[in-house]
Amino acid sequence: MQITPVHTRLFQESENLPAFVAEHLPSVPEKTILTVSSKLVCLWKGLSVPYKSRAQKEALIRQESAAALQTPLAWLTIKNGMIMTNAGIDESNADGKLLLLPSDCYACAAELRAILQQAWRVKELGVIITDSMILPLRAGVIGAAVAYAGFKGVKDLRGAPDIYGKKLEVTLVNAADALAAACALTMGEAAEQCPLCRVDRAPVEFVDQTDPGEIKYPPENDLYTPLLKAVGLVK
Repeated sequence: MQITPVHTRLFQESENLPAFVAEHLPSVPEKTILTVSSKLVCLWKGLSVPYKSRAQKEALIRQESAAALQTPLAWLTIKNGMIMTNAGIDESNADGKLLLLPSDCYACAAELRAILQQAWRVKELGVIITDSMILPLRAGVIGAAVAYAGFKGVKDLRGAPDIYGKKLEVTLVNAADALAAACALTMGEAAEQCPLCRVDRAPVEFVDQTDPGEIKYPPENDLYTPLLKAVGLVK
């Protein structure tokens, strides 16, 4: 697998994102995966508001969240079935604005993929919208997939044998978030100006229709549910 970050010019709000991508990547081969910073998608859809105050930002976070819990560093929230910081609302690299995630990031990923398929004349193409997240009890941020399209984001290894022939019982491999994390490491978090990343020869299965539900794990079986219940983030 080869990962190539793409340095770009600054993207302007409400600019045509597919055209911007094609400007910096005139062509790609079949079986390419493109990762795109969620900031570009927010700007593409015009989802920004001028930053006024901390109180305004906190009100927006609560408004955009299915559940929200204030912590010493930020708000721990649930949005679109995913735990994230501040409901995905971002003010870094936003030029004095607050950027809000679209209500349906999967629709945005599918839309971008469909347009780029035609522009690049490829059939097997994956798109991942990335954002930063924090793992429990780990320092620093990593990349995660807030949405994706064009490939299976989860590999089901249940029933497959390990090296000693023992069948795996619960193992699912989260390919979408793994790819997002790998790409985010090269895209950067500060002034790198690499909001796009190209992945060649990724070990995934390309599909025409993506199932957003495949990556959502039932709360009753989730490892962290007891902790989330203890602090009141989930019932």
